[in-house]
Amino acid sequence: MSPGIDNKSEFLGGRLQAAREQAFVGRGEELAVFTTALYGGRCSVLYVHGPGGIGKSALLRRFARRAAAAGRSVARVDGRTLEPSPEAFEAEAEPILRNEQAVLLVDTFERIQGLEGWLRERFLPRLRVGALMVIASRFPPDMQWQADLGWSGALEVMSLRDLPPGDAKELMDSCGVADELREPLLAFAGGHPLALLLGAAVAVKDGGASRRWTPNQDVVATLLDQLVGEVPSAAHRHALEICAHAYMTTEELLRAALPEDPGTLFGWLRRLPFVESSSLGLYPHDVVREVLEADLRWRDPQGYAAMHDRIHAHLTEKVRTAAGPSVLSAVAALFYLHRDNEAMVDPHSWYDEGEVQEDVMRAEDVGTLRRLANTAEGELSAANADFWMRRQPEAFRIYRRTETGEPVAFYAWLRLPEPDEAELAADPIVAAAWAHARASAPLRDGEYLAVGRSWILPSYRGNSPVMDLLQWRVIGNCLRSERMAWSYLAIRRPSPGRVHCFRYHDMHDLPGGPQLQDETYTLFVHDWRAVPPRTWLERLNPSWAPDPHERNGVMAGRLVVLSQEEFAEAIRKALRHLSRMNVLAESPLARSRLVAEHAEQDPAKALRELVEQAIEALREDPRSVKFHRAIAATYLHGVPTQELAAQRLGLPFTTYRRHLVSGIERVCADLWHRELYGTGAAHSPAR
Repeated sequence: MSPGIDNKSEFLGGRLQAAREQAFVGRGEELAVFTTALYGGRCSVLYVHGPGGIGKSALLRRFARRAAAAGRSVARVDGRTLEPSPEAFEAEAEPILRNEQAVLLVDTFERIQGLEGWLRERFLPRLRVGALMVIASRFPPDMQWQADLGWSGALEVMSLRDLPPGDAKELMDSCGVADELREPLLAFAGGHPLALLLGAAVAVKDGGASRRWTPNQDVVATLLDQLVGEVPSAAHRHALEICAHAYMTTEELLRAALPEDPGTLFGWLRRLPFVESSSLGLYPHDVVREVLEADLRWRDPQGYAAMHDRIHAHLTEKVRTAAGPSVLSAVAALFYLHRDNEAMVDPHSWYDEGEVQEDVMRAEDVGTLRRLANTAEGELSAANADFWMRRQPEAFRIYRRTETGEPVAFYAWLRLPEPDEAELAADPIVAAAWAHARASAPLRDGEYLAVGRSWILPSYRGNSPVMDLLQWRVIGNCLRSERMAWSYLAIRRPSPGRVHCFRYHDMHDLPGGPQLQDETYTLFVHDWRAVPPRTWLERLNPSWAPDPHERNGVMAGRLVVLSQEEFAEAIRKALRHLSRMNVLAESPLARSRLVAEHAEQDPAKALRELVEQAIEALREDPRSVKFHRAIAATYLHGVPTQELAAQRLGLPFTTYRRHLVSGIERVCADLWHRELYGTGAAHSPAR
């Protein structure tokens, strides 16, 4: 890096620091506690908690300055961008373990609050005497700190609240707020530092503002304009809106959602004063994010929906291609887009993130898990778990407490391609799933059904980190599975709220569920051939979107699941009526996966084009050219009878018929392959 660039960075950093210093007021008590700890007080851990935007990050920046001025080394950890695991935390916080003069500042700890027990029991006792750690979180520390007398002098807890009136007025003075605007601004923001700063940015520049000034939607828009400054273009505004909508914004995401010059737009975003930069991407402050979201929803609902669609498509592909351990975070990022949908399960229980870790099952875990299953659901259920652990060990995931490594739950995603007598006899739940599938819409060649089973200790049922992780794992399995026909989730004693949530997600409970001992299990079932992943995802949040039937045509409805024989008969009928669009529109093929993948077209037109493409493909192989000639003469060239078609081809009728039948079989086989595997799948029917 050249010296000129270095100087520019220093000047910009100095300007940002000066602005932050000007906006910092009050907090004398908190600063006094920190100073005492810094200069040899007994306290080794300061725990600061308070709601979002209350000034925790600003206070930590002031702590950092005081520590640096005292000659102490300072390290920072941000829970927003850190993987919630002990390994990741320790890698970032390593300086404090080897330096008794180090000060470690942990911001946004609520994102990794699940590590709190591990931090207290395993990490902090390894600190050198003299080192100081500051934790800032939205949530107070758990009661275990107070229950342990060893922490009585080593821990200081500070609750950060609104600024008192005097400090709030000082903050308004620093922003240049006129006297007549103080009362309405205080009524709008109270002593909340971020709201005061944002409100002041608007009020100061509102020449017509008076004591009657009140925030409304126009003020919110003005607030955004004043915070950002003059937006260079519509593309820059769109980039800002994308940053507010997605959990983390990368240049790759910008390229997918806003293809015009993403590099420049990303560079502009990262320089905005309310946008933070991290190793995972860019993110705005929570309050700013919500204001930006509310503004776009109000100002341009259709534009909001279009932006959501583009980001959604990008993150859906991320889920599909994510490597093993990254699946859960990819699903969580996707479902963050639906965070305002009240009908869904809470998409992010960030308070407990990191408390429980997912792990694969190993041979030495079998005995422990069987005992866990016995505790959770009884001996017969434990016997089922043991049966499947030995039969499909790769299907299992374990959920362990981060603090101790102790398993508290485990889960199986059983892939079953065909009924097996031993499995049916061993597990009533699997037997019930097969009975339903065979009675409803049997599996076709190459398909399988999946059964999800879980064993969870009682204290982790309901709203818990285990249930969060299980939710992401189930959704990831469903969205990433190829050739899965049915999914069945077996739930023991589901709550009414959970039943409602499953039904909302088109996973319907079957009457008369299977029993283990005296317990009845509810099976929630979904046919992924009738409502494939793409359609399922599009239905998650209908509140912001236009009517789904208008958005995606046939993709919005349930697809028809045809057997191979039914499919071939429908193809034969379509061949006979290729010129009659009304007949093609009524064909069951118009609601098949084959046609649904071309949802942007009229279904009848798409069906005709697909059949014609399959006929044309016969010309690519010299051995099937004769079949192409027979089928084209019969169905594409308007010949009234097969006898006349044979004459025009100069073939004996029996030879013509043999070629025609073979051509139809090839067309049916080609289109059946596309129905099963997608229209992009290569297929070379057996000659």
